[in-house]
Amino acid sequence: MEFMEDLGAFLHSRRARVTPESVGLRPGARRRVSGLRREEVAQLVGISVEYYQRLEQGRSSSPSPEVLGAIARALRLDKVESTHLSSLAHPPRHPNGHQPVQVRPELLRMLDRMASVAALVINDRFDVLASNELGARLFEPVLAEPDSQRNLARHLFLSPTAADFYLDWDEIAAATAAQLRLVRARHPADSELAQLIDVLTAASQSFQTHWSAGDVELRAAGVKNLRHPDAGVLALHLENLDLPGDPRQRIVALSPAQDPATETALRCLATSPPSATVPAGTPTKP
Repeated sequence: MEFMEDLGAFLHSRRARVTPESVGLRPGARRRVSGLRREEVAQLVGISVEYYQRLEQGRSSSPSPEVLGAIARALRLDKVESTHLSSLAHPPRHPNGHQPVQVRPELLRMLDRMASVAALVINDRFDVLASNELGARLFEPVLAEPDSQRNLARHLFLSPTAADFYLDWDEIAAATAAQLRLVRARHPADSELAQLIDVLTAASQSFQTHWSAGDVELRAAGVKNLRHPDAGVLALHLENLDLPGDPRQRIVALSPAQDPATETALRCLATSPPSATVPAGTPTKP
């Protein structure tokens, strides 16, 4: 039932974004809602208002793929949102909440060889599982935490220094909440993920705001701007490298974003003595 409520909340948030004019409807007068009315969505989809209302109120389950496709078109969902809609409407029948935290030895050796790139292995909960030496130095503020709290999302929303470290904090915060929402729909039995979301919701008003927006987002490459306590301001190109053999793990690799000052600062950081308690090339969790 919880995920049917999530389905309803997602439909409501997406409906509020769509204007009547954008789907060829006349807005009319005295509208009391932002976006489309329920009856307008039902009209566009070709279902009864009562049935759509039950979906949005979490009182109906297992809509057909045809209905979901029509809803996605009516609400102008993109590919990621459409996939998320299907995940909410049809959660796994035999969900597996277990997620191994071990990182393959071959992967650890590869991290060691990526000397000029700051690299982390994280899972889809944003737990930091391993790092190379430069990654440990770059993410010292996160990796200085106890093992159980070495989590990028936890640091982002709960650390008082995170907004100084991430110069693009607002953008990263919105993307992180949107990615966690996507993972939650894919892995509804993941108790550690549920606990993380509960902690962030209870302790961070910013997380609450981004979470309640209902947005979903795939991880993406791009330039991230950090302010490191030793290296100063860094402009870094970030790549997320999926691991087919470990589908819930990925490598996060950061390299200078065609910025000579960042290149120099990273070289200095790589040769400076580390103060974090994370050995390079080894797991950060047992």
